[in-house]
Amino acid sequence: MKQHVEIIYDGIEENKDYENIINKVIEKCFENEKMSELKLYISITLTCPSKIKELNNKYRNIDKETDVLSFPMFEKNEIDKIIQEGYDIDDVLGDIVISIQRVRQQAVEYGHSFERELSYMCVHGFYHLMGYDHIQDEDKVVMRAKEDEILNQLNITRFK
Repeated sequence: MKQHVEIIYDGIEENKDYENIINKVIEKCFENEKMSELKLYISITLTCPSKIKELNNKYRNIDKETDVLSFPMFEKNEIDKIIQEGYDIDDVLGDIVISIQRVRQQAVEYGHSFERELSYMCVHGFYHLMGYDHIQDEDKVVMRAKEDEILNQLNITRFK
């Protein structure tokens, strides 16, 4: 089976539990989107609040900490074509950056597990890389349904 994720640590210690969660979730995302056989992968950087704030400011001109950032490499129509026609080149689908401290805080705030929150950040970032967004209500409904489908298939519920 092709590995579809590369995990980078920036400002935090390596953690096999994080890696297990991330790999499980991203593989399910690739499977659901009929991309398992493609030579695409995602780079996921796990970091601290100061680093994600710096990136948020640099790339989005928002000078505050956030939980997750996504940097897609393709437009949605390009991804649709890649899936339809196949893609035989090793390439990055995009980059996701996640603040682990923020994941911990939000898990407590929302009353669910760390696993659920980290899984959600991965799924949410993945669908941004796939060209989905949640700015308009109608787009949000589509994106949320895809996110929920992945988490439900993995039995990662909100209040676990």
